[in-house]
Amino acid sequence: MRPSGPPSPAGDRHWRGSVRFAAACALAFGAMELLVDWDAHTLTPTRTLLWLTLAATVFAVLLPQRITAGPGWLTARGPLTSHTVHTDALVAVRQYGNVASHLILRDAHGHRLELDPRVLIANPLLWHELDTGVRRSLECGTLCRNSKDSDVLRRLRHRIDDETAQAVLRASGIS
Repeated sequence: MRPSGPPSPAGDRHWRGSVRFAAACALAFGAMELLVDWDAHTLTPTRTLLWLTLAATVFAVLLPQRITAGPGWLTARGPLTSHTVHTDALVAVRQYGNVASHLILRDAHGHRLELDPRVLIANPLLWHELDTGVRRSLECGTLCRNSKDSDVLRRLRHRIDDETAQAVLRASGIS
């Protein structure tokens, strides 16, 4: 029997695959540059260091944020920064962009977090934690019901429900 304690936080189940992809791209970039320089007989220790630094930069740029959530909070950790919002005290939820859209969440404590909504679509547990916190924010009155925030959340909720229904239909062989 497992000891009861606080539930483990929900996380992005595709994050490790994205990290592997970023590492593979950085390795391929670094290897190609080193091979081209070596073949041209211009490879020096300084140029090797330059190519390795550029490969590390490619990795850092492609490295996705690690999104985790628990009861009342959502955290996004990047290579250098970490941002946490209290989902049960949200004051604003905005969506920017059409092609590469991102959500910006602000809480009553002044914290701000940006994330890609596709992470929420691909991870129902993360969405559940955020949705539960949003409902608490609406109950407490920190988040207004009839605002742009509610419209953004309603559209996102419908999109996630549609994707989930399509996944169930595909898994059952109906679609």
